[in-house]
Amino acid sequence: MRDVLDDIEQWQSAGHRVALARVVAVIGSGPREPGAAMAVNDDGEVAGSVSGGCVEGAVVAEALEVLACGEPRLCTFGYSDDEAFSVGLTCGGTIRIFVEPLD
Repeated sequence: MRDVLDDIEQWQSAGHRVALARVVAVIGSGPREPGAAMAVNDDGEVAGSVSGGCVEGAVVAEALEVLACGEPRLCTFGYSDDEAFSVGLTCGGTIRIFVEPLD
């Protein structure tokens, strides 16, 4: 989380809206531990990481949707989930990521 704070502050100071995605649970093997964070601004710029790259693109898309609708959401990506496999989550576990707007 500390890794993204400077970017969040800079983006908000420049008038950007920001969504924060955080790993809240890992079941089995996962790429990052709970607490890992990624911030996404309304231009699609990214700071931090929630998966070391394997589902980052899908999380960015979720974050942009959260900014559009203003409602937080809990996203789950797992090895048996066809979508997660297609975006690269091949570690064999499941990760849950909470995405919220920082308004």
